[in-house]
Amino acid sequence: MEMNRVESFSDGVIAVIITIMVLELKVPTDGTLASLEKMAPQFLAYLLSYLTVGIIWANHHHLLKGALRPDSKLIWSNNSLLFWMSLIPFVTAYLAANPGQPFPVAAYGVVMAMMGLGFTHLRQVILKQRYASCGDVSRFQNRMQLKNVLSSAGYAAGIGFAFINVWVSYAFFVAIPASYFLPDPSLAVDEPKAGG
Repeated sequence: MEMNRVESFSDGVIAVIITIMVLELKVPTDGTLASLEKMAPQFLAYLLSYLTVGIIWANHHHLLKGALRPDSKLIWSNNSLLFWMSLIPFVTAYLAANPGQPFPVAAYGVVMAMMGLGFTHLRQVILKQRYASCGDVSRFQNRMQLKNVLSSAGYAAGIGFAFINVWVSYAFFVAIPASYFLPDPSLAVDEPKAGG
């Protein structure tokens, strides 16, 4: 099996996830502004999840470029990530239908935290492939791995806060994807070429 088959399968699953999420956006029954305002929680939940899936897809694409071979560890760690991602449409719809309730907010956080851990594990598997011979993981990869772990921890904190104040959970859920758009020039300094 070649790496492009793993990437193609993953891209297909992610495309289906986004399609399911957008199909959950129900068209208002009338053409008034009030009907659109009622959709605000649904649209905001969709937007948050879409950004998160988009970030995961972009990082997943770059990460797989560094893999040397599609061995069983890589395939199953990738499948684990995709499993948690496949639950995003469900928790997004659940959150959109119950935006002020602690349990749906916590459920959203659980799926996002587990997805983050799945991505962290996949990165670790690929790093072991790339750096097995020299053991010298680049500063870039170490920083990205730390960012992945901190993102999962942030989602986990959001789970706990859901039962105290859902708005604090939302702050975590928005801040995590936003952090991936912040420039960090130190991340591009010493990234080795794929396979190097």
